[in-house]
Formats: sequence, C-alpha cells, structure tokens
Amino acid sequence: MEKLTLYLKESYNELMHNVSWPTSQQLIESAIVVLITSGILTLIVFLFDLTCSLLFKTLYNIL
Repeated sequence: MEKLTLYLKESYNELMHNVSWPTSQQLIESAIVVLITSGILTLIVFLFDLTCSLLFKTLYNIL
C-alpha cells in the first residue's frame, strides 16, 4: 500500500510542478491545425472514393 501512496504522491508532484502546460493560445492554434488537416484529409478521401466509384461504374457498365 505504501508503494501505491508514494506513486500517487510522485505523480501528483510531477503533474503540478514538472509538466509544462500549453497556453490557451497554443491550444487554439493546435485545434485550428487539426481542423484544417482533418478537412483536407476528408476532401482527399472523398475525391478518391468518388473517382473509384466512377471508374468501377464505367468498367462494369453500371452507369
């Protein structure tokens, strides 16, 4: 039980004193980058799916 208590105390100490937390501006910038990247990847997958769909419909004369 002592090991668990020591682990929890050390974990808490590290989180409160040794971790450098990002500022709100850094979080906003990171969120914007994630949103833009997600949008671009979504567009790429959509275009790839559309192209493959049209190609297969043409190949199998389903059009």
